[in-house]
Amino acid sequence: MPPQPAVNLELLQELLSKANQALGKLDAVADILPESNLLLYYYVRKEAVLSSQIEGTQSSLADLLLYESDEVPSVPVDDVGEVSSYVEALEHGLRRAKEGFPVSLRPIREMHGILLSKGRGSNKQPGEFRISQNWIGGSRPSNAVYVPPPPDYLPDCLSEFEKYLHLEKRPYTS
Repeated sequence: MPPQPAVNLELLQELLSKANQALGKLDAVADILPESNLLLYYYVRKEAVLSSQIEGTQSSLADLLLYESDEVPSVPVDDVGEVSSYVEALEHGLRRAKEGFPVSLRPIREMHGILLSKGRGSNKQPGEFRISQNWIGGSRPSNAVYVPPPPDYLPDCLSEFEKYLHLEKRPYTS
């Protein structure tokens, strides 16, 4: 961090404007809701469902709500339990932020530990950063859509990321 080459914000201005408009609409909705915490409650769960589906779970929002109310979901309980771990991890991160804990590698590791506390991945160093190469898309790194830094580079990359998060004035932002 900062990214090299620098991000050209002129190219991103239209998307940034649309994002600001969407946030304004969301803020307006939150103001008129009798209980704005419900919006966050459902958003966190919907995000957990979508994120876990990337990993192959078959759970829906309805399944998660049934599971949380001690009812029987229509998909394997292990899948819904995994989605529930996503919710727990997100809620933990939000709670830490509300407590004033700075965004840093520590709460990220805590959230990762909660996320992988049970189910798939529970044997893959929960709460620790990866020690093997991974990739997104494709069958191997050479044909992948995205290949993140190798594990040997991860400590330095994460250290730079954390420093960037805590800069008073971030370069390349308005």
